[in-house]
Amino acid sequence: MSISFELTAERRDDMGKGASRRLRREGKVPAIMYGAHKDPQPIALLQNDLVHNLEHEAFYSHILTINIGGSKEQAVLKDLQRHPYKPVILHVDLQRISAHEKLRMHVPLHFKGEEVAPGVKAGGMITHLVSDVEVSCLPKDLPEFIEADISRLGLDETLHMSDLKTGSGVTLIELSHGHDQPVASIHLPRVSAADEEQPVAAEGEAGGEAASEGGAEAAGEAEGE
Repeated sequence: MSISFELTAERRDDMGKGASRRLRREGKVPAIMYGAHKDPQPIALLQNDLVHNLEHEAFYSHILTINIGGSKEQAVLKDLQRHPYKPVILHVDLQRISAHEKLRMHVPLHFKGEEVAPGVKAGGMITHLVSDVEVSCLPKDLPEFIEADISRLGLDETLHMSDLKTGSGVTLIELSHGHDQPVASIHLPRVSAADEEQPVAAEGEAGGEAASEGGAEAAGEAEGE
């Protein structure tokens, strides 16, 4: 992994809604860190620091270093609560990791080969059916993302999870349960009934106008006679 993330945290003893509100007024985010056979540890993170890191896609599927008063632990982001309309993080759940225990994480998909796919060249449109996949692996094998190569996908063809290359030591949870979910497909754009009928209606209107003009000319000739 080419990028690293470290968050500065402090232990907190005050619990409850009132204590959480006070933390937020101070520019901090209440959080909890659990797992790795240790007791849960309530902590507080810096709001600005957290928001800045959340701008990176890799942050969501990356092993994070949590610095609590000089003591560093590794964890992954498991849950995030946002304010419904303000750019504010309300609460964070972090799971400690153990180097020898597998973890489950959602990893984003990066699609490639879209412009050269035969189905696209034939006029088809790509439908992305999945944006991330859940994996199980040891922390050292956790990928930052998984590539979904559709460069050989033709019309009316579908890329499935079994087509993804995850790397050594990484298992796709859905596949392990026997579910080979579709990831992306290419099909010709659908033409609605309204779009198909529109030219016919236009021809009808043109015919009506021609008939009216013809009738008017005939009437004029009759009057001249």
